[in-house]
Amino acid sequence: PSRAGSAIARARAFAEPLLAGETLETGENTLAHADAVASILRTIGGAEAMQAATYLVYASAYLNKPREVIAQAFGESYAALAVETTQLVVVQRQARAKAQRELLEKTGSEAAGMDLGAVQIENVRKMLLAFSRDLRVVLLRLASRLQTLRWFAASKRPLPPGLAAESLHVFAPLANRLGIWEIKWEMEDLAFRFLEPDTYKHIARLLDEKRIEREAYVAQLRDTIERELRAQGMEVEVQGRPKHIYSIIRKMRGKSLDFDRIYDVRALRVVVSDVPACYAALSWVHSHYTPVVEEFDDYIARPKPNGYQSLHTVVRDAEGRAIEIQIRTQAMHEHAELGVAAHWAYKEAGAKGYGGGVTADSAYDAKIAVLRQLLAWEQDLSSGKDESASGLARGAAGAVLDDRIYVLTPQATIVDLPQGATPVDFAYSLHTDLGHHCRGARVDGAMVPLNTPLKNGQTVEITAVKEGGPSRDWLNPELGYMVSPRARAKVRAWFNAQAAQETIARGREAVEKILQREGKTAIKLDDLAAQLGFTNAQALFEVVGKDELSMRSIEAVLRPAEPAPAVEADDAVQSMLRRPRSDGAGKGGVLVVGVDSLLTQLAKCCKPAPPDAIRGFVTRGKGVSVHRSDCASLQALINTHGERVIDVEWGLSKTGGEGKNSPVYPVDVHIEAADRQGLLRDVSEVFVKEKINVIGAQTQTVQGVARMTLTVEVASTSRLGKVLATVAALPGVWKAKRR
Repeated sequence: PSRAGSAIARARAFAEPLLAGETLETGENTLAHADAVASILRTIGGAEAMQAATYLVYASAYLNKPREVIAQAFGESYAALAVETTQLVVVQRQARAKAQRELLEKTGSEAAGMDLGAVQIENVRKMLLAFSRDLRVVLLRLASRLQTLRWFAASKRPLPPGLAAESLHVFAPLANRLGIWEIKWEMEDLAFRFLEPDTYKHIARLLDEKRIEREAYVAQLRDTIERELRAQGMEVEVQGRPKHIYSIIRKMRGKSLDFDRIYDVRALRVVVSDVPACYAALSWVHSHYTPVVEEFDDYIARPKPNGYQSLHTVVRDAEGRAIEIQIRTQAMHEHAELGVAAHWAYKEAGAKGYGGGVTADSAYDAKIAVLRQLLAWEQDLSSGKDESASGLARGAAGAVLDDRIYVLTPQATIVDLPQGATPVDFAYSLHTDLGHHCRGARVDGAMVPLNTPLKNGQTVEITAVKEGGPSRDWLNPELGYMVSPRARAKVRAWFNAQAAQETIARGREAVEKILQREGKTAIKLDDLAAQLGFTNAQALFEVVGKDELSMRSIEAVLRPAEPAPAVEADDAVQSMLRRPRSDGAGKGGVLVVGVDSLLTQLAKCCKPAPPDAIRGFVTRGKGVSVHRSDCASLQALINTHGERVIDVEWGLSKTGGEGKNSPVYPVDVHIEAADRQGLLRDVSEVFVKEKINVIGAQTQTVQGVARMTLTVEVASTSRLGKVLATVAALPGVWKAKRR
């Protein structure tokens, strides 16, 4: 104790010359504020070493190198606490100022301003939790905020905008979750006093009117019940429950009750030894007082979702005065007082209203549980006791708390990012275009590389260019430019869009060359696309850019039909269909119905091969172009010149098309895989083993994905499915199919 006490004296002596003549932004003397904070920490059981740290926290703002100076004089633990707490104070001040500026700039309704405040409060809540890896930071901030409210109340000065709402909706709920009731109740009452002074004074006046009489009555009732229950052989302790103005107002508003109908203005808590004693005590109370049946709740038989258990009843005495009585065991009482958020769903009902409940975020509750665990191990900061337990606690805290960080824009907007996020992640979280054009970053005013991990509370400013896009290096996880899946998806989308634009540009160039060659530059591109069966020119360009549409299809549309030859051609078609069928094979192994010697050629757009279902198209002077029946180009030709389509079939050899001297046909296959060394070699070896000749190959790698188009020669496609299945089974290959 003497060592800790001397630490307080040493810390105060160290800070006094720095703080004595200084004032906080609120106007309060800094040293007096530090004294008061240390006193509050003492009343809630804070370690003496932590009281000493209070002075160092406020002194750090007046030191050039606070971490080094405090670490040398008092140790690294004190230095880390002082620096992190100071950083949190600065961040919250900036965030509050930002919210106030935006509120003043708002020209809309008051509700819009309230929404803005709610968003900012939620950001501050998250940020405070992010800074809570060291529980001492939380305790210091709670005590400091309570002292600030006390000072403004005592000095009768107006509270700066935002402080009261932040206290009520951020700090008081956190104190509640940590079980620091003394801070919670006082902070709620003081904050509400500033937010709604008229309502506060009205309720205070109603309470004061009969306060002495009420307190005397409750004390007498407490003694009577305790004495009578002990006479029944029970181990019992009866406590008065002080009522707080904010709690009364919440209940009045939540249940739409007048003050006279608030039953628990007079309230008692009965703590007994076990569950049977709870019901025995209830029976005695109900037999000696008149119960208000609709106000009875059995939370022992039906605990609340958060585990809270107790019997709640309201009874009236002989004069009709209502008293609320809670009956519970000691274990239930300890859970209600110290358990995880025992009163939270009841006392802090959200927008749904009183009793409507709040859906707690499980991750948030897990963090609070860790904070509670740390609270038990932080009783003596400098004693060095239970080092292993403290280490375990900090390890658990790290696992749960180290998932998010909160940084600021230069305008003090709080940005929520995953742990390890970089300036690139930050830029994409603000706006997609800012991320694409990001070229540099300043963190707390200093230029840093774009793959620098950010830390809580830092202010980040992005340097952007007007043109350009992201770097492919950003997608390399080893370089550490991004950790956010959302940012990574936006970068991938940008590169995919670029690839699509290049394909469309390539297709447009090819189409325009054909139009120039055919002297048809005046034709509208959308009209040309419509004639070919596409919805617009962009769709046509994309298909042409991917080499999925034969240029001959476009030429066929561009060349007008000649009247005389057209009749001859139609006659020829009819003639071919009328002639008897022959067993002979035409050129290329294709049998044209009724004609043996008609010139045939395989369409390059779909590259048919036996035993594909095929159809023919009579061209101008180039014989019959043979397409697969499902070919998109053929469908476009059918739409424009259906009269020139004829039936064709394969003319197989005597060996069924698979003989040694059988003709072979070029077929395109498409393969997609994760890019790796030796991929093309492994794919080629499969075709070599199957004695299939590869006569052409095109490969492209984008964002680690390899796309291959191979042209192979086969006598029949019957075996091709089996070969492609073998290719698909290769490591990293996820797609292998015929085009």
